[in-house]
Amino acid sequence: MRIGIDLGGTKIEGIALDEQGNQLWRERVATPRGDYSATLEAIATLVQRAEATLTLTGTVGVGIPGVLSPQTGRVKNANSLCLNGQQLDQDLAKILSRPVRIANDANCFAVSEAIDGAGAGKGLVFGVILGTGCGGGLAIDGKALTGGNGLSGEWGHNPLPWMTADEFPGPECFCGRSGCIETFVSGTGFSRQYQALTSQQLSGNEIISRVRQQEPAACEVFEHYLSQLSRALAHVVNTLDPDVIVLGGGLSNIDELYPRLNALLPQQVLGGECATPIRKNQHGCSSGVRGAAWLWGR
Repeated sequence: MRIGIDLGGTKIEGIALDEQGNQLWRERVATPRGDYSATLEAIATLVQRAEATLTLTGTVGVGIPGVLSPQTGRVKNANSLCLNGQQLDQDLAKILSRPVRIANDANCFAVSEAIDGAGAGKGLVFGVILGTGCGGGLAIDGKALTGGNGLSGEWGHNPLPWMTADEFPGPECFCGRSGCIETFVSGTGFSRQYQALTSQQLSGNEIISRVRQQEPAACEVFEHYLSQLSRALAHVVNTLDPDVIVLGGGLSNIDELYPRLNALLPQQVLGGECATPIRKNQHGCSSGVRGAAWLWGR
């Protein structure tokens, strides 16, 4: 049995999978905000509850909104600030009396989709999470690629490529720089661009509803968004040349993205051709927690 934990800012989700990837158990609890000790206890309680319910013992993988630094062994870059500077894997290992594997939540998403999702059977899978923010993760042969600095897949904090005069220098990003890909292609960035044009603050779903009604402003913003996302993904292809790109997060549910992006991507890639498909995820909001469970392999 493999147990996965998805540690989010507002909820902690646990899942147990059998060897074939079938879900045996699943539960969510609220994240104790700003309390590291209580967070450890909540994770341990979920693991213990899964094992007590199923009368089985499992491996444990945890997806986090940050990374373990290969240099220090401590969490960095987590938006759940109480995690930063902590030896999360070692602390959990002591409580659970077993080794625990930890990966960035976007890498967990990529692993999940690589093993039995939209990227199944592909060697190099690039997973993109398009939500409030923008994340990226890499899986090679079903295993998360962390990198020497723990930054593999952090594509959203590169500058948007080939900016137009209207786009440059780009909005300020929380990372301290301006013009990051995240500030354009995240749900927040999408809404910001609509608001800049219309002075109306709408969610991504509301804007897409207006696109479907052929509202000119919404259509204009969506065209800009498609251009920005295809340019950003072309950089990934030019650098890594993945076998497949899988989209997750709230914006991945926009069905119109896929035919348009698959048509636009070759125009942006070096040489003018690209066989890398862009696909919608298969596991939805469960993909991250499933990937955490698969950190121990299949």
